[in-house]
Amino acid sequence: MPYKANEPRRHKIPRARYRVENWSAYDAALRWLGDLTIWVSPEAIAAWTPPATGRCGRPVRYSDLAIEAGMLLRLAFGRPWRQTEGLLGSLMRLLGLELPVPDHTTFSRRSGDLEVASDLAKADGPVTVVIDSTGLKVFGTGEWHLEKLGGQARRSWRKLHLAVNPDTGEILASELTSNEEGDASLVRPLLDQIARPIGTVLADGAYDGEPVYRAVAAHSPAAEVIIPPRSTAVPSATTGNAPNQRDRHILRIAECGRLAWQRAVRYGRRSLGEVAMMRYKQVISRSLRARTLPTQKVEAAVGCKVLNIMATLGMPVSRKGA
Repeated sequence: MPYKANEPRRHKIPRARYRVENWSAYDAALRWLGDLTIWVSPEAIAAWTPPATGRCGRPVRYSDLAIEAGMLLRLAFGRPWRQTEGLLGSLMRLLGLELPVPDHTTFSRRSGDLEVASDLAKADGPVTVVIDSTGLKVFGTGEWHLEKLGGQARRSWRKLHLAVNPDTGEILASELTSNEEGDASLVRPLLDQIARPIGTVLADGAYDGEPVYRAVAAHSPAAEVIIPPRSTAVPSATTGNAPNQRDRHILRIAECGRLAWQRAVRYGRRSLGEVAMMRYKQVISRSLRARTLPTQKVEAAVGCKVLNIMATLGMPVSRKGA
């Protein structure tokens, strides 16, 4: 879209300042994140060791609950598997529980096919969804190694696709793929994980296209889709037909400019998806510890569950200040 003379340039817009309104509660929540008070419910104790099935072969000693507990501790505290084994064993001793603790090889082997249930707050009504993706490093040769021994840097990346509720900070859905997968192709798999009706979907320009609009309409026909069209986009509506959502965005941008359109549709909420990406990289990691893609998928899903559990303790409520 051509630049208009009366439209403010982006680099002229001052950085917005925000004031946290619930600082006292949020400050307490940040302290609770480091609280080591741990309790184990009777239901978890009963489900820790699965009952005998009566089938031939060696019985399973640890349930998926035990494996998931180890993965949650590993990602929450950023420990390798051996140290996670020692951490979980020490917690059992401190709690006086005579429950077996999986060894690090069992954790590593069982984590590849683990089914992780999402941990979301129960709420009613349509939800706002922000969709975005980021890259996570798998492994690569360090700079010191390359400087001393030479060779070419080898980097491997995965793409983490998230659907985030900007109102609560919860991660509603997640998908981990190779870096060859396109962003728009993951919209439908993400939306399929959301059981609640969707009121609004926000995403950046990489998701612009009719397939994304169709995927949203298939999940929630009344949902509003807010995606900035490409600068070269033109309306597709024919004579006699009402313009669709994408056409209305194109016409509004041509009428008042892109920045005015962003303010009108509150496109700034999309930045909260980037905040969720930042939280994942700062709290969990910027890289994946697992080596195979199936295990990496489980690791990313558990990492998102850790963030959702932390979000239930408290999130900042901020407003734009002077």
